[in-house]
Formats: sequence, C-alpha cells, structure tokens
Amino acid sequence: MGLISYFYKDIAVDLGTANTLIILNDKIVIDEPSIIAIDRNTNKMIAVGKAAMQMHEKTHDNIKTIRPLKDGVIADFHAAELMIQGMIRMLNKQKINFVSPFFNKIVVCIPSGTTDVEKRAVRDSAAHTGAREVFMIYEPIAAAIGIGVNIADPIGCMIVDIGGGTTEIAVIALAGIACDQSIKIAGNAFNNDILDYMRKQHNLLIGERTAEQIKIAIGAVWPDLPEPPADYEVHGKDLMTGIPKIISINYREIAGALEESAVKIDNAVLKALEMAPPELASDIYKNGIHLTGGGALLRGLDKRLHHITKLPVYVAGEPLQAVVRGTAVALKNIEAYRGVLMV
Repeated sequence: MGLISYFYKDIAVDLGTANTLIILNDKIVIDEPSIIAIDRNTNKMIAVGKAAMQMHEKTHDNIKTIRPLKDGVIADFHAAELMIQGMIRMLNKQKINFVSPFFNKIVVCIPSGTTDVEKRAVRDSAAHTGAREVFMIYEPIAAAIGIGVNIADPIGCMIVDIGGGTTEIAVIALAGIACDQSIKIAGNAFNNDILDYMRKQHNLLIGERTAEQIKIAIGAVWPDLPEPPADYEVHGKDLMTGIPKIISINYREIAGALEESAVKIDNAVLKALEMAPPELASDIYKNGIHLTGGGALLRGLDKRLHHITKLPVYVAGEPLQAVVRGTAVALKNIEAYRGVLMV
C-alpha cells in the first residue's frame, strides 16, 4: 500500500483561461500561463506556460502560440491535452516526491455554466494524463471552500469569482448553488478594453501582454482611490507613423476604459441577488460578498460593489489561489465533498 501511494499521487487543478495552477501534497507546484507554443511543421509542442508566454505575439511563420481555453472552457482539445501533459512533466523537474506520470485522483474545477459537452472535454483531457479517477467541481464552490466557508452550513454565502474568461457569481448554501450567474466578462475582456482604449484615445497599438501589464500596474474600476498608483509608461507603436513610442497614462483613464465591462459585472451581481431566496438574501446582508480570482485585485472593485449593493464586500486573501486551494481541500476530503464533485 505504501508503494502504491508513493507512485500514484492525487492532484488538484485549476484549469483557467489565463493561468493553470496545480496543487500536489498541499503545495502549489505549478502556476503557469495557460498557453503553449507549437512547431507548425511538426505540430509538436516546443514550450508551455511562462516559456510559451514569452514567445506570444513575437513568433515567426514556423511557430504559433495557442491558448487552449476560451471563456473558461476548452476550445482546442488537442492543445489542452498537450498543455496539461507539459505542465505535469514540469513536476518531474521539481525537487518533490514525484516519480511517476500517473495519478490516482485528479480534481479539476470548471465554470458553473459549463455544458455537458464542455464537461466531457475537461474530463477526457484529465483522463488522458493516466489518472485513475477524475472529478470536477464548480469554481464558485471551490472558491468558497478555499476561503474557509463551510459550504454545508444552512447559511448563504455569495461568491464573485472573476477569472480570465468568465465571472462566476453564486449564492451557496447546504453544499449547493442556490442561484448563480456566469458571464463571459472577466480578465481577458478587461485586456481587450485596454487595447481598444489605447488605440482609440492615444493612437497607440499595443499587444495583449502589454495590456495585461497595464491592468496589473494601474488597473482600476473606481475613479477616486485613496492610494492611487503612480502613472504608468506604455510602450507601443504609433498608428499614424508606425514608429515605436512611449506615452504616460494614469489609473483614471483605465477606470474609464473598463467602465462598460465593470457595469456588466455590476448587473450580474445585482441579478444574482434578485434571484436569491429571501432567507439567503438575509444571510448575504450579514455576511457580505466575497471576491476571488485575479479580477478581485482590480483597484476599487470592492468599493464599487459596496456602493451599488450597500453590502459589505471582502477581497479574499490571495484571491488568485482561492479556487485551486478549495479544489485541493475537496481532493483531500473526497467523501465529505462527494455531493459537490462530478465524475
């Protein structure tokens, strides 16, 4: 039995549109961008994760980069398999107790709006790693577990998980989702908003990676921050001359650029609150709204939602890790969380 447990490990996977995280033995061992680079001539993967991201938007005719996930679900089945396998191979390069490419159990989190076809794609991709058992868990439930909520309690908890491809909003009680909203407005949409703003307002052409860097450095959805970030220098290409140039922008400009997408998240939160049964709404009034995912790091988002809903709003500690940590808790306690796991 000891030999079997040594060779066969259990892993928890947050297969995200923007980033993939893997937990093994209660430790985050993989935190990489969800992207691969392949050789067009051989169709073989040549890089995965950070290495592939460094190539993104800089490739020539022989190399292309692929993001296998779109809007939180697998869009390219073959590329997703290559990416998962490549990230698992990374485990062998780390100094951890891992000597086999096979697993006993894998738990993968998925958006709450996932269709049966999309679930099958995730299940098959995970199964092709050699896992004996594959389980799936909805992201809002995993996020709630990850921030320490006892989801089995008869007390309503509202989670707003803003990832790369989707924003998942759910009211959770009695180990289930009482009502939810899933919209395809999240981190990637914010990046596109920034791209459009720089092009229209500053005649500056920038890439996806630069938009992401702007979002991280000065991204905001509230125009009056008590501790505003410093202005940010943006490198891009002048649309009029085609010559590289640098301009300086401030967080208020980005708040304006993100306003349209932020309003859609506001409306989805309000709709989920409207759908909540009265007793659960009462619980949310007492316990507030919990923000998880990378989008929770947008400056002023908590203030914005508090202003709109008049409810307390809390940003989770390490919001980027909440989902994968909740997935790992479910993995360690399969029987206790059997009711929220799908096969």
